[in-house]
Amino acid sequence: MAEHCVKVYSRFNRLWHWSQVGSIMLLFFTGARLLGLHPILPFGAAVLIHTVVALALLLLWAFATFWLFTTGGYKQFIPRMQGMWEVSRFYAYGVFKGEEHPYVKSYERRHNPLQAAAYFALKMMLFPAIWISGLAYLSYGFWDHLDGGSFWLEIIANFHVLAAFAIASFVVVHVYLLTIGHGFRQHVRPMVSGYEKVDLTPEAEAYFRQQGRVLD
Repeated sequence: MAEHCVKVYSRFNRLWHWSQVGSIMLLFFTGARLLGLHPILPFGAAVLIHTVVALALLLLWAFATFWLFTTGGYKQFIPRMQGMWEVSRFYAYGVFKGEEHPYVKSYERRHNPLQAAAYFALKMMLFPAIWISGLAYLSYGFWDHLDGGSFWLEIIANFHVLAAFAIASFVVVHVYLLTIGHGFRQHVRPMVSGYEKVDLTPEAEAYFRQQGRVLD
């Protein structure tokens, strides 16, 4: 296989990614206001914005999930153990010694094993946790008669906040990892232009060249 610069991120993929980034940042900001961590917005406005953005993002995720399964893109997020130790060692030790990243990207597997495992946990555990707890809290008026003393409401609210902090931790680590190796700009550029350097088989190269998706 040879390395080529190929358009691997479609317009919808990039739109979904950056819409998600903006929405999550806005949810963090308004959520922090609801927790009393800053006074920048009126409380009522923060509630309204938080609710509308959350429901819009949930709709976007529903479309994105449909898109991932119909295009086969979900396979990028299936974790595997092969190469896990090498990648983990690189992030824990090798990166501080200036070593080259041990994982070579291919079109079929653009995420290294550690990335795939992290994204899998995010999409299969943290995102469902934040949405289920958020929807349960939002719909409390429909089942409040089942919750004497608001015991379950408090449990759900605390669980929602815990899930939010877990997602925030993921975001911090994700941004930090973008700054190492080849640098922040080079890591972010593919999600702006759609093009990324990946290894291609001769057959895949011929196919992508026919579609005009290879730059070099």
